[in-house]
Amino acid sequence: MRKADVQRPGRTSPGADQIQRRGRGRRAGGSTARDDVLAAARAEFARRGYAGATIRSVATAAGVDAALVHYFFGSKDRLFAAAMSLAANPAELVSQALDGSRDSIGERLVRRALETWDDPEAQASLVALIRSASSHEAAAATLRGFVEGEMVPRLALVAGEPDAQLRAALTGSALAGLIVARYVLRVEPLASADREELVARVTPSLQRYLTG
Repeated sequence: MRKADVQRPGRTSPGADQIQRRGRGRRAGGSTARDDVLAAARAEFARRGYAGATIRSVATAAGVDAALVHYFFGSKDRLFAAAMSLAANPAELVSQALDGSRDSIGERLVRRALETWDDPEAQASLVALIRSASSHEAAAATLRGFVEGEMVPRLALVAGEPDAQLRAALTGSALAGLIVARYVLRVEPLASADREELVARVTPSLQRYLTG
């Protein structure tokens, strides 16, 4: 027997020890476990808000050990951020809307927003974010940071002087109000209104804020 094959009494091989540590908290078929956890997290945050959802409740919904959720994401804040960014990226939505004629930017903003949030998966993440922002400062900071750091500055470049920042903020608030009323509060008849009808009715206000 080679010297390298001899193990000291009372010790396991490094390979076995590492495998044991990596395997702790996992389940069979772990290749899809991360996606399962994210899906469960979106559902939990949407239903309970940030404060009510826990690592344990997400793990239970996903059918995994809580240790696996910690292994993938480390903390609830990181899990929340990952779950929110998976379904839809609002920054990309704004970029797409800004790509085109200045005279039709209002229409593109409304249409892209409605197309995005009409998707059930994106809608779930939006509901989770809005509900969590009302009860948890980290979630509120996430939403506020996007509006102030991404949306308003980009819209302000389109709006131009005078009062570019204010008019951009008014545009963002009008769009946010539409989204919250339709998808979070589900105010009727707004919630069930045809998408193109909403585009036609809301576009003039947004366009006026931006370009006068």
